[in-house]
Amino acid sequence: MEQLSQGAVIAGKAVPRGRFPHVIRAGDFLFVSGTSSRRPDNSFVGASADKFGAATVDIREQTRAVIENIRDILRTQGADLSNVVDITTFLVSMNDFAGYNEVYAEYFDETGPTRTTVAVHQLPHPLLAIEIKATAYAPKIPQSL
Repeated sequence: MEQLSQGAVIAGKAVPRGRFPHVIRAGDFLFVSGTSSRRPDNSFVGASADKFGAATVDIREQTRAVIENIRDILRTQGADLSNVVDITTFLVSMNDFAGYNEVYAEYFDETGPTRTTVAVHQLPHPLLAIEIKATAYAPKIPQSL
């Protein structure tokens, strides 16, 4: 039986807000931890707050940034979005579903991946409207001798 590989925290990406990796390989599968639009400097794509604390969040910008972050993480493992077989999306508001769905369709269609979208009470920061976790099938290419 193949041993579980070490997880990886990816340089140049926002450091996880806990003790977990961005991605872990288990055999031919890659499991990408819940990913947001947070940048390495802890700001957020598609979100801002004015001097009074009133927040503006753009679900389309955040969705695009999340999917691009997942793409970047997968590329560090020799995979891409075409390897994704399952996605779970967490939305703070189902009122954002249409905007999320619109951007999602720029990357994926009815040929896959499978998808589940759920509403959650909140995410780890008030400027986050979306988080996505993904599973990819990416067989390892044997190393030549």
